[in-house]
Parts: sequence; structure tokens; C-alpha cells
Amino acid sequence: MNDPRAKRVRVLAKLLDNSIAIPGTSWKIGLDPIVGLIPGIGDLIGAVLSGYIILEAARAEASAFTLVRMVTNVGIDTLLGAVPALGDLFDAAWKSNTKNVALLERHLATGELAAHRPKRGSVGAIALILVALVIILGAGLALGIYVARLLWNLGTR
Repeated sequence: MNDPRAKRVRVLAKLLDNSIAIPGTSWKIGLDPIVGLIPGIGDLIGAVLSGYIILEAARAEASAFTLVRMVTNVGIDTLLGAVPALGDLFDAAWKSNTKNVALLERHLATGELAAHRPKRGSVGAIALILVALVIILGAGLALGIYVARLLWNLGTR
């Protein structure tokens, strides 16, 4: 697919999910789980970067169902990734950005064939996506703080 939008999000997804080969294995991780190691804000940074892919999908007028699937992928990544240590392992395996790029590319492939369809308002969709991402970020931060406090209390008994 030669769409510049698809190329930009593909490069970002590779950087976040699959840019670093683990020696001796066929596994790759990206910057997302590494940045996620930063206490408190690492997973939030990852979610913001992942949000760019969703915003590009909204600009490309992906269906509401596709956008909800994309937000769900990022939400799962952010919420479970916020759990200290185990969340970072999950984050390395889940690869929500790669999943979301596949969804966007599928939309672009079928959307190019249906270019004659009437355009819907993407401003409202983008606003709803931003609200959902803010809620996910807040919940991820709250969950991370809660789990960190639980672990702290267990370690200081």
C-alpha cells in the first residue's frame, strides 16, 4: 500500500512494537515496553504515541467499529501494561500498534474501492477518540499507582 498515511503509521508501529531483535531468538520488541519501564508515565507515553495511529484512522474515515477496536487494543495495552513488571512483559507481547496498523490498512484497502461513499464527520469521531484515550490514560495511571502502592505495602511489612 503506497498511501503516505499507511507508511507513517507502519513506521511508528514498527518502532514501538518490533524495532529491537532479541539476540538468539526470533522475538522482537519495540520502544513501547522499554518506555513502559519508566514508573508512572512510561505507559502513558506509549498510549499517546499509539493514539496517533488511531487519529490517522479517524482522519481516513475508518468505521466506528474499527476505531472502537483500535481504542480497545490501546486500552488493553495501557491498562495491563501499567501493572509493574508483568505489564511490561505483556506490553512486549500484545503489540497493539501492529494490530491497529493492520486494521487501518484493511480499511484503506477497502476504503479506496469505496471512494464514492459519502463522507461522515470525522471531527466528532476524533473528539470521541480523544476522550476515550484520556479516560484510558487516567485509568492506566490510577491502576499503576494502585498496584505500585500494593507492592510497596507488601514489601515494607
